[in-house]
Amino acid sequence: MSSSTRNALLIFLGGALAATLFWVGLDGREDTLVVESADAKKEPVSPVKARGNRDVYYPNTEDLARNEMRVISCGTGMPNQRPAQAASCWLVELGNGDKFLFDLGTGSTERLSGLEIPYEYLNKVFLSHLHTDHMGDMDALFVGGLISGRVGPLHVWGPSGATPETGTAYAMKHMQEYLRWDIAGRAGRLPASGQVLEVHEFDYKGIGQVVYEENGVTIRSYPANHVIDGSVSFTLEWNGLKFAFSGDTYPNKWFTEGAKGSDIAIHECFITVPDLVDKLKFPVSRALEVGTQIHTPPPAFGKVMSQIQPRIAVAYHFFNDFDTTPSILEGVRQTYDGPLTLAEDMLVWNVTKKDIRVRSIRYEEHVWPPPPAKAAPPVDTSVMQDVSDFIKSGNLDMGDVISKIYERANELYGTDEKPRTK
Repeated sequence: MSSSTRNALLIFLGGALAATLFWVGLDGREDTLVVESADAKKEPVSPVKARGNRDVYYPNTEDLARNEMRVISCGTGMPNQRPAQAASCWLVELGNGDKFLFDLGTGSTERLSGLEIPYEYLNKVFLSHLHTDHMGDMDALFVGGLISGRVGPLHVWGPSGATPETGTAYAMKHMQEYLRWDIAGRAGRLPASGQVLEVHEFDYKGIGQVVYEENGVTIRSYPANHVIDGSVSFTLEWNGLKFAFSGDTYPNKWFTEGAKGSDIAIHECFITVPDLVDKLKFPVSRALEVGTQIHTPPPAFGKVMSQIQPRIAVAYHFFNDFDTTPSILEGVRQTYDGPLTLAEDMLVWNVTKKDIRVRSIRYEEHVWPPPPAKAAPPVDTSVMQDVSDFIKSGNLDMGDVISKIYERANELYGTDEKPRTK
């Protein structure tokens, strides 16, 4: 088998090109092989048995190996999310059972639900910054997780700001304020322990500072350059594997240095200036400002990855369409010739020390919440609130139909429940 075959590169192109494969020979990258060689021994194809080693990942059908890291793109798009791409969100699952969310942008919890993971396990979120396309679904996970089986706190790590009012703690406190009506109506009906949001704010200026260290997992933060002070990047290290995530940033020395040695390095790679002008109708001055000063343009992404030299680089934060992706790829390849994925929503990277496998995900759109991972503790019904007598005075008489529903339920489940409202 030739060296170029051994060092094959898989690039996923979005939209109409999602199934197109490009193979590019790379020197000295034998540890990034993601497919079997053509001359590998093949098993007979059975007419009745399921084939193993599928080219697609179906959630909740594969065990995670003890030494394996699984990374899933739950949101890869731009600030204006769309059906094809939610805003930024990356799930990292480890073979020790830990799961971490990096960003939780608008629309991403819909993708998370399709993975059928009990919400008790989706309880650790790391925010790179406080733009809504990176944290806009925090309320959905906080409340949605509560009503879908999470009985413990939701933990959130995020950066401080230049002022207290622009930091993560302030944002999360006021999110809970605007959710006050929602949470008040669930008091006494759902476990109080699941209604807790624990915020861990850290200094955005810390360079390689440890913000999380438990169960063999170390997560570090690095300052990022994005619009105003208060953005960060992250690395996660566990069991000899390393994940790096830039968040949004102009290329900077802190992430480039901190991400070296990564198995998988994810960095923003914004839409090209001509596409910002043609597709979004930006004035040229704004397109240049947004596309090259606030975000990282494709050639700059490539230059960053050429310095990091990850086992696989992942570009995100652009609309992955048949007519925009080629210009992204062309720009990246001006400065980087290493292993690359041009990300779209619902891809999975299975990472081990031996290899990295990249696949698309197919999930059930009519999925229901998975069974709770833990039994719910007793609920203190004494704190339950009810509607006022004024609202009750507007109730129609439904006693005949409601009583029959209760009678049937009691008969089915051996209970003796009585309706509060008849």
